[in-house]
Amino acid sequence: MKILITGSHGLVGSALMPALENTGHKVIRMIRPPMKPEEKEILWNPLEGFIEKEKLEGFDAIVHLAGENISTGRWTVEKKGRIRDSRVKGTRLLAETLAGLKAKPKILASASAIGFYGSRGREVMNEKSSPGSGFLAETCVECEAAAEPARQAGINVVHLRFGIILSPKGGALAKMLPPFKLGLGGKIGNGNQYMSWISMSDVVGAVLHVLKSKELNEPLNIVSQNPVTNFEFTKALGKVLSRPTVFPLPTFAARFALGEMADELLLSSTRVEPSRLKAAGYAFQHNNIEEALRSMLGG
Repeated sequence: MKILITGSHGLVGSALMPALENTGHKVIRMIRPPMKPEEKEILWNPLEGFIEKEKLEGFDAIVHLAGENISTGRWTVEKKGRIRDSRVKGTRLLAETLAGLKAKPKILASASAIGFYGSRGREVMNEKSSPGSGFLAETCVECEAAAEPARQAGINVVHLRFGIILSPKGGALAKMLPPFKLGLGGKIGNGNQYMSWISMSDVVGAVLHVLKSKELNEPLNIVSQNPVTNFEFTKALGKVLSRPTVFPLPTFAARFALGEMADELLLSSTRVEPSRLKAAGYAFQHNNIEEALRSMLGG
């Protein structure tokens, strides 16, 4: 397949791109200025509405991963604006452009997140569950709606609702490792909040599965089959690292340090099951949190 990928330098993109190439696909990056394009790379600037439309003809699939990192920097008004605009404007520009092509791709796999469901305590949610409330939920709803022009044009749109992606190379796990390795880790808040996690190898595997399938469409939860509480995750990570986990981060301290981001990323409870991925026959590589962490960290 000839595949175009946005966000190829991000955490998921940097793992997915070599996997696609190693399985025989021809992969081309879409990048933003001020990066200088190499041969065959395609330029775009979502915030300015610029895209090299003529170069998008003839792709079999598009994997859209681009977007402002939500876990770096405090959520100021400006930061939240960049998070929303990078996703909504970028998805809309891409979807409208693809819809106007003569040789359209068969599939647009577009990144979203389980933040779509909001914080719902112990409630178990699947792809049919309603959206939640809060900044991330609203942003996910807007981002998914922005892909509608592509769907209306006959392109199969799959919203990849990623859970908490575990990788020592970035994201939540990479931020946790330094204090946990020093024996300074612990639960966050009361530790009862659910974490719907997914290993990076299963993220890559799931996306490859989506690209091969002719049946998968609409939203798809990219999470393991066994979400855990923050307390359970903390104990598993401490066990793998052979370190104590007796230094909790109190709720008030998290909110003082991170503000709104603490409530939506650290303290929220989102218990999600990958119903459609299981029904599609995807074989998960990791379902046990301790085994997944040992595989990544060599513990």
